[in-house]
Amino acid sequence: MIAPLDRGIYLASRSPRRRELLAQIGVRYHLLLFRERPESGLEVNEEPLAGEAPDAYVQRVARAKAETGWRRMQQRNLPHAPVLAADTTVALEGRIFGKPADRKEAASVLAALSGRSHQVLTAVALQNGDRLDSTLSRSEVRFKELSAREIEDYVATGEADDKAGSYAIQGRAARFVAELRGSYSGVMGLPLFETAELLRAAGLDPLTNLRARR
Repeated sequence: MIAPLDRGIYLASRSPRRRELLAQIGVRYHLLLFRERPESGLEVNEEPLAGEAPDAYVQRVARAKAETGWRRMQQRNLPHAPVLAADTTVALEGRIFGKPADRKEAASVLAALSGRSHQVLTAVALQNGDRLDSTLSRSEVRFKELSAREIEDYVATGEADDKAGSYAIQGRAARFVAELRGSYSGVMGLPLFETAELLRAAGLDPLTNLRARR
């Protein structure tokens, strides 16, 4: 039997940032992308449920992505390996800010975050056979006061288009961040400490497997 990390894990995400972060800690992975067929509908419901708290929401979505990825692996008759998925959301006073529908909404979100502290929640889930485990990273980010011109110029770059909370901390929005408490990689979209611990608990520690191959 091939050891799981000899083949790697599946990453059920289209995010290039998550790929880079996984590679940073030495995790071998294969992309497991969901097919986007309009007639098939959404594979994972990413709309918040009525009264759903931000932490419950982000964990539900991450776990659903991992479960869906596992089913897709089986349906496509791919070699079995653990499936890792993640989801990130921004929350302010219990309100969930996901990816903006358009640039007008992105500007509105940034205006709401201006001069205030908000939470960035990233949940990571790992489906491995019948076992589904997950973990949650919480970070607090405080923005400086943003002028209307700063918001307009930033939104015009297109960087906010597909980002939870309408900004990318690893991009131009870094200059907006007055204070960060928590996980920088978690704000990017994949908390490395929590992810490594989740893999280690499943017997998939990349450093241990690296030593074993030497």
